[in-house]
Amino acid sequence: MPTAYITHPSSLLHDMGPHHPECPDRLRAIGDGLVSAGLEGSLRHFTAEPADRDHLERVHSAHYLDEIEAASPESGLYYLDPDTALNPHSLSAARHAAGAVVMGTDLVMRGECRRAFCAVRPPGHHAERRRAMGFCIFNSVAVGAAHAMAAHGVARLAIVDFDVHHGNGTEDIFSGDDRVLMVSTFQHPLYPYSGTENAARNMVNVPLAAGSGSDAFRAAVRDRWLPALEAQRPEIIYISAGFDAHRDDPLAGLRLTEADFAWVTREIVSVANRHGEGRIVSSLEGGYALAALGRSAAEHVRELLAA
Repeated sequence: MPTAYITHPSSLLHDMGPHHPECPDRLRAIGDGLVSAGLEGSLRHFTAEPADRDHLERVHSAHYLDEIEAASPESGLYYLDPDTALNPHSLSAARHAAGAVVMGTDLVMRGECRRAFCAVRPPGHHAERRRAMGFCIFNSVAVGAAHAMAAHGVARLAIVDFDVHHGNGTEDIFSGDDRVLMVSTFQHPLYPYSGTENAARNMVNVPLAAGSGSDAFRAAVRDRWLPALEAQRPEIIYISAGFDAHRDDPLAGLRLTEADFAWVTREIVSVANRHGEGRIVSSLEGGYALAALGRSAAEHVRELLAA
């Protein structure tokens, strides 16, 4: 079965102003990376549909959704927090980013594709049930996971988050829900300064100190993630694919390389093959060094294409 590549033109129109690191060029860098790696033609391309209100209300409050819709500007920028802004295209982009993960879920659950990579923005894993933050508006991976449970009857799933920042929004939404296992690594202390306090039993958070590289990251995956994933036996795995733990990234201080992102993706694919017929839906989160982002995403997609 093919691997899906899902995106939407609105992802390139969401723009939070000059010099903002979460910029449209991130998607262009990924596209260039896939072409340079010779992978672009191996993917089955899809244009995302927008998530509808029912999809979003599974993980966000109705009041929060109303607030975001009311805040969407007709021109200029409206700041939801000091780092997160809406322009006139941002609401559409956020709906399509969440909709891409819903589409990926449907494709893999129906057996039309084995895996999916959603090249969309804004990212999502900091968005809490009632709060936008950290460049994130809607929690796209959470929307997709909730859709898998509601529409496809999935009883056990996993969310893997290797972004350099803790996925506080995903934890806020699914904490205590034993249908969902979340495993994550992140630099600590670092924004959003969470992930180390009394996590629920379905949360496996592994903080890493600044300067940590391949050895520390791979030990965390082998010793903490993989036993938990084996116990969960996920029917589908979601990946919050942030590439800002790369050693070149300007916003953090971990020391991973493209080889580490390829390795962890192979490990995730192996778990998915054992327990979920290979089903994986990955969605872009962070990654702000453009050249490194393009190379890292290409290696991630290369492993998603593997049998």
